[in-house]
Amino acid sequence: MAYDFSISSSVLSNGRTSYNAQLLNSTEPKFTFAYRTAYLDNFGLFNTGVNNGLVYKPEDYEKDYGFWAYFIYPTAMAESRGSFVCLNTYDRAKFTFTFMQYAAHVPNGDFVNFFKSLLGLPNAKEYFPKLILQNNQIFYRNSSGVLNLLETNSSSQALMDYLNPTLTEIDQQELICAARFVHWATNDIEHRKVQVETAVNMYKENMLEYHKRFGLDGVPASVCQMICDIRHQGRGMNDRIALALNTKGNYEKAFSNLCTIGNTNYQSRITTVRNTISKLKAIGKFNKIYDARRAEFV
Repeated sequence: MAYDFSISSSVLSNGRTSYNAQLLNSTEPKFTFAYRTAYLDNFGLFNTGVNNGLVYKPEDYEKDYGFWAYFIYPTAMAESRGSFVCLNTYDRAKFTFTFMQYAAHVPNGDFVNFFKSLLGLPNAKEYFPKLILQNNQIFYRNSSGVLNLLETNSSSQALMDYLNPTLTEIDQQELICAARFVHWATNDIEHRKVQVETAVNMYKENMLEYHKRFGLDGVPASVCQMICDIRHQGRGMNDRIALALNTKGNYEKAFSNLCTIGNTNYQSRITTVRNTISKLKAIGKFNKIYDARRAEFV
């Protein structure tokens, strides 16, 4: 049976509007899933809270993914402090979710791939009963049973509009979709595993691409991770990265150079990534180099 949620809101003592949901026909308590915010001329939701039990810990996934569980961790800390329920719906992506902040505006991007994997889970029909995964594409089944394609290789606009119809105001569809994602991530370990698997696969594929561009065979994980984080956030382009790497094999200098990319606007994020890498190095979890032939860190 499809899950249905009642949605309510309240104004907190600080003036912020919070949104709460309760699963109907259940004894589950009401839960807060988002807060209202404004961004430029847009209005939307955000959830940046960190809850015990809903935070990414690399050691929990080391058995399945080995070193890659640690390799994605600095970016996860920078994106959401590791929160599996991190959400925003107020910018041009229209819907962003997960501990790595997958954004819906990129065709065949991280969010689309993540959502396709979610729709393959046995309980997907309980959360999104009108969405169908067919031939590895997402469709919406309308009341007449007709399937409407929501994303293609060139556009995810229809999927974005399904999740969040407008940026000018917060509407019921946006609230319902946000509540569904937060509830699903909170209550289903398989959902959280999909978040992690998507991140690991994404960074594995990215490393293949970045090796072709920059020649990363034998390069320390710290340098590789900073490259991945720069490109994931989009704070620097390949030419700037290539210039930073031009140190004749001095990888400490290369890492320092990479840490300057985007530092005018994103110093806090860069510091988070750098400090997380340092902490992992200190416990012996980030001292590997990239083996391009095996496409693995060794």
